[in-house]
Order: sequence, then C-alpha cells, then structure tokens
Amino acid sequence: MKVMMFAHDGSLNRGCEAIVRSSNNLIKEKVNGAKTYLVSGKPDTDKVLVKLDGIYDGSKKSIKKYSYEWFISSLKIKFFSDETYALGKIEHNTIQYINDMDVFLSIGGDNYCYGEQPGWYEIDRRVKEKGKKLVLWGCSIGEEDLSERKLEDLKLFDLILARETLTYNTLLDKGLTNVKLCADPAFTMEKEELPLPDGWQVDNTLGLNFSPLVWKRNKESHTAVKALIQHILDSTDLTIALTPHVIQEGNNDYEILNNFYEEFKGTGRVILLPDNLNAIQYKGYIARMRYFVGARTHATIAAYSNSIPTMVLGYSVKSKGIAKDIFGKEKLVLGIEEISNSTKLINSFDKMVSEEIQIRNQLEKSIPNIKKMSYKAVDYLNELIT
Repeated sequence: MKVMMFAHDGSLNRGCEAIVRSSNNLIKEKVNGAKTYLVSGKPDTDKVLVKLDGIYDGSKKSIKKYSYEWFISSLKIKFFSDETYALGKIEHNTIQYINDMDVFLSIGGDNYCYGEQPGWYEIDRRVKEKGKKLVLWGCSIGEEDLSERKLEDLKLFDLILARETLTYNTLLDKGLTNVKLCADPAFTMEKEELPLPDGWQVDNTLGLNFSPLVWKRNKESHTAVKALIQHILDSTDLTIALTPHVIQEGNNDYEILNNFYEEFKGTGRVILLPDNLNAIQYKGYIARMRYFVGARTHATIAAYSNSIPTMVLGYSVKSKGIAKDIFGKEKLVLGIEEISNSTKLINSFDKMVSEEIQIRNQLEKSIPNIKKMSYKAVDYLNELIT
C-alpha cells in the first residue's frame, strides 16, 4: 500500500512537520506494509523527515507567457471557462505521481480555511478520475470557509477526517456523509529533550509563542502581548521562554519574538529559543514548561499533549474545537478580536495560574482519550483500504 501525502508546503512550519511526522508514524504502525511518501512545496526543508519512503518536489510550475501551454490555457479559459488544463500544468509535480500511488492524503490541516484552492481541487479531481482513494486528513474548516465550490470538492473525498467536533458538526450540517471524527495526529508525536538553556528555571518557566499571522490580522495584539509579558514579570517569578514554531520567510515567529527579547532581556528572566530546532525538539522544550501561551496551533498541541496548562491566542475554528474537545468548552482560548485587549489577556493568564492544578488534572484525564482519537484516523483509513 503506497500512501502519498500532499498539500504540504514544507517543514519550516513546524506544525506541518509535526503532522507529517506523526501521521507517518501512525500509518506505519497500524497499516500493514504501508509505504509513505510526501510531495512538498519545499522539499529541501523536509530532510528532517527521515522515516518517509520518499520525498518529492511538489512545487507549482509556472506557465511561460506565449508558450504553447499558455496559448492552450488561455483559449480554454476564455472560450470554455475551463481552467483544468492550466491547473494540470501548474500542479504537474504532484499530479505526475497519481498513477504510482494507492491512497492520497491531503494533509494541510487548516488548508481549507484560506479561501478557494483550485490547484488542490484539480489534484483531487484527477486522483478520483484515476480511481485512487482520496482522504482529507485531520482537517479543520469553519462554516464561513465553505463555498459551493469547496463543498463540491469535499464531496469527492472517500473520507474526510475532522480533527475536532466543531468542524465535524459543521460538515455534517452541510450534508456531507463521508466525515469521521478524529484528533490531530500531532498529539501522538514523540519529543526530544535537548539541554536546557541558561536562565531556564526547572518547573517554573512559561513558554510564549506569537506569530506574524496573528499580528497582521490584529495590529494591536503586539502591544497587548507586550503588556502581558510585563505583567508576568511583575506578578510572578517565572522565566519566559519565547518559543518560535514557524520560521518561514515572511511568516517568521522568531523575528517577532526577537523584538520582545530585545525589549525584555535586561530583566534576566526572558530567554529566546533558537530558530533552527525541529518539531520534536521544540516539543521537548515545551514539555518541560510550567505554562504555555501560544498562537501556533501545533505549539499549543505540544503543550496540551504534555498536560501543560495552556492559553491559546486563537484565530480559527481549530483552536476553539481542539480546546472544546479537551475541556468540554472553549477554555482559555481568545479569539482574534480579543487578543488586542491587554486586560483580557492578563485576566486569562491569571485565571490559568489560579486554576493550574485543576487544568493539569483535567489534561491528564483528557489527553489519553484525545490520543486514542488520533489513532482512530488510521482505523478509518484501514477500513477504507481493506
């Protein structure tokens, strides 16, 4: 059984790396004889993923102006409103492997939260045209993300695995019958514990992750997070470990966290983790923290999965849905509009600290069940292919 993972844009997003790593481990553990492959938009960044059977270049190809392909594409679009030829050329690096594989997993997690995705729609169409199995693996999708065109694409899938109940219920409400509930595979990912950096307080260090993506969507959030850092320094004796989790050009957590570090390093209680660690190494640090505050979903999953009380600077359905499945409600998740309010941030942090033991106990109860739900994804995959 040959399984191809696609819709992955490289492992400099350590959350994407975490999905591939953990999915590969789950599949290899549970699907007899499975061979796993990855087609990646940035394959050079995926060399850390050594347990895969192959990594291929899935970057988009351009259509050169005035070339034969350009003329054909233009004619088909102009006279027939048909973009399939053009999309086939653009996505050739992925489409060329369809004949060689048995199952295709679209693995982006929240890929379908960001507008129309015609390239992936075309890949999906061609996978099904060739009679191959097609799975949307561990997804989150909000009702506001669902256009008619996207719903038509979702109907093509043999199996849609929603990683939290908000997405699951939304898709069922839209009439989709190919949906099952699981949990994000990264809850099961291993960790690697590197030596602790200077300034780290054992059992008394808080991790803080912030992202340019959140800052762009709410410009005042940067000021509010700065106020939160000052509050933590003033009201506790915690060390703050600034923790990047996405280090892509133009979307680099390290750059924004370094600004905070430069401002607060004189306190002697703020440290900055390096920008060259892989997902299991970041998880190894997060697992040894006392609290975590994070914007990146897979950084918060690393915390949750180690029973670390966590406050989420959320910006989509995934953050709310994951928290709801763990706690029974959207506990300590602040929406994109709320995180510019320093008072709300500080009050939420204080609540997390005051309920530390209760939250930790609840995580210790819930996380084993969440991990079982991660494994359910592979059970459903096995049902599909046997």
